[in-house]
Amino acid sequence: MAKKPTGQPAPIDFVIAWVDGNDPAWQAEKARYAPSSMADSATPVRFRDWDNLSYWFRAVERFAPWVNRIHFITWGHLPPWLNTAHPQLHIVRHEDYIPAEYLPTFNSHTIELNMHRIEGLAEQFVYFNDDMFLTNPVQPEDFFKNGLPCDTFGLNCIYFGHDSAGHFNGADMEIINTAFKGQKRSIMKRDFRKWFSLKNGRRKCLKTFLLIPWEWFPGFHYDHLPSDFLRSTLTEVWEQYGDVLDATCRCRFRMESNVNQWVFKYWQFCKGNYQVRKDTFGEVFHIEEKNLDELCQAIERQKYRMICVNDTPRTPDFESTKRRVNACFEKILPQKSSFER
Repeated sequence: MAKKPTGQPAPIDFVIAWVDGNDPAWQAEKARYAPSSMADSATPVRFRDWDNLSYWFRAVERFAPWVNRIHFITWGHLPPWLNTAHPQLHIVRHEDYIPAEYLPTFNSHTIELNMHRIEGLAEQFVYFNDDMFLTNPVQPEDFFKNGLPCDTFGLNCIYFGHDSAGHFNGADMEIINTAFKGQKRSIMKRDFRKWFSLKNGRRKCLKTFLLIPWEWFPGFHYDHLPSDFLRSTLTEVWEQYGDVLDATCRCRFRMESNVNQWVFKYWQFCKGNYQVRKDTFGEVFHIEEKNLDELCQAIERQKYRMICVNDTPRTPDFESTKRRVNACFEKILPQKSSFER
């Protein structure tokens, strides 16, 4: 059953997970546990440092000064410039919230699936990867309206391509189609205006319409952008499917059989616990030669409210690309924030 809007303002926290892939101590521990052969879970691209975390904090302070607290998840290392005494900053080490039987972990899914265990985390929170940035002023209502997370909805087919995302999606949908078996049509009837709101974009509405005939959920559209969650959603999924999530969390590195944090978003969709947000709110850039100019223009011209600067194996000349992208951030966020020493 969908939650009823409360109409009462509530604190909104931000959560960001960060790893310093250059830390020798972290590298040594990772090497100690790494199997001899791994898929994309251990590629250097996933851990190389863009040296732009300070711009994330500058953006939050400038564009979202209303945020309640920032929970900074780390293996243990900290940027030398970070003002750890900032009253709104909560440093969260893996051992502070992840059950001991899952540690040490180098699996981002384990880090994300257990976020509800973070001490002091608000019921309403926004989860960022460290490649996701605000680039324009945002308001609390952009993320939560009447106590419900804002999101863009769309049914989609799962794509099994060059990385593991399709496999994670498949594992997530196995939970969803088990939990909501036979309910697709009743959920669509209940949330018809949400499913077919033009805020989702015409293309997503068309895809949703074309996928109506199947009685199960084929998959959901997902943008690699900050995710708005209710803490109680994570708790509920753990209560009902803890054995499945536990199996993922026992994998020290990502595996194709893993569930990931998208399952919480999809759960909110099926429960009706969301409000529709325009699909033009943010944009994802999987960096390669052909879209590098577009990315830089999007940052400098502040074209979107938020963007994802997603590193890929196709990212051209990493060091020069990093300098160019960071120079763009410097143009719009030149002033140090109070989160910097």
